[in-house]
Amino acid sequence: MAEKVKEYESDDLSVVWKPEKCIHSEKCFKGLSEVFNPNERPWVNVSGADDKTIKEQIDKCPSGALAYKLKNGQDVTDEIEDEQIVEVAKGGPLMVYGNIKVKHHDGSETSKHRVTAFCRCGASSNKPYCDGSHKNIDFE
Repeated sequence: MAEKVKEYESDDLSVVWKPEKCIHSEKCFKGLSEVFNPNERPWVNVSGADDKTIKEQIDKCPSGALAYKLKNGQDVTDEIEDEQIVEVAKGGPLMVYGNIKVKHHDGSETSKHRVTAFCRCGASSNKPYCDGSHKNIDFE
């Protein structure tokens, strides 16, 4: 089954949202509610702020569910050069920042860049990645 991808476009920027990757950290709409409002349809309003502000907020997305593309052909890289950082989110996932390779039980590998959220609660239906299920089971 193909991954769902939604795009919201302005003149120079395309905001990309992958709902299956979203862990509902709420950083997007708590940080920039003029653009990200889950109570409205569409929930992304690219005219709510300037492109620079939108890009800065998207860079804070812990799951990588939000990304952006520039329409002028400029390459956007979200890779971090050298450092990896591991953060244990209180009551939530294990956050790994940086470039990593995830080796799966079947031997396949997936390259991840910027930030990856790993499930700690065991309830995710997208293991080893977090899908936000920790909120439904009051994981601590």
